[in-house]
Amino acid sequence: MVTIIFSHPWHGSFNYAILEEVKAQLDAQKREYQVVDLVADGFNPLMTAEDLKGYSHGESSDPLVNKYIAMLEKTDELIMIFPIWWGMMPADLKGYFDKVMLVGRAYSYTAEGAMVPGLQIGRTLIITTSQSPSIMFGQFIEGYFIPVVLNTVGITGTQWENCDQTAHGPKEHRENFLKRLKSIV
Repeated sequence: MVTIIFSHPWHGSFNYAILEEVKAQLDAQKREYQVVDLVADGFNPLMTAEDLKGYSHGESSDPLVNKYIAMLEKTDELIMIFPIWWGMMPADLKGYFDKVMLVGRAYSYTAEGAMVPGLQIGRTLIITTSQSPSIMFGQFIEGYFIPVVLNTVGITGTQWENCDQTAHGPKEHRENFLKRLKSIV
């Protein structure tokens, strides 16, 4: 099963156009997928005291967290679509990782305290947008997010694609990026 995690508040955005293109490609390939739209779902990214009560036991009082972790446990391939704002992901996606990566489900610890991945996602595609050049974000995505966050919980086989100059670049640049997705998805 392919799971798409989408993080953008405006369905008129270029990120939404990317989501629609990804879905069209998966439909054309007759592949089964599910979409997590964090904003449309009304996901609260803030970790609360109530959330922390069950976190270390693989439990959450948030029904969306329970839904999302169950989805990830059935996921073979993950696609994330989000803008890079201020050099990082939007707050709702950061909160997704804070709250959904439950101990005992997304990962566990050995008796010696080493982390053990709990998920088994063998292909991951990160699709981002930015105004600044892609090279500015490689350290965040490739140097931190992929090895420290994703790989730690068993989200592996990651490819990152960024469309820079999204807000103020030429329309053709965005159109070419959408066309390129056909060979990536």
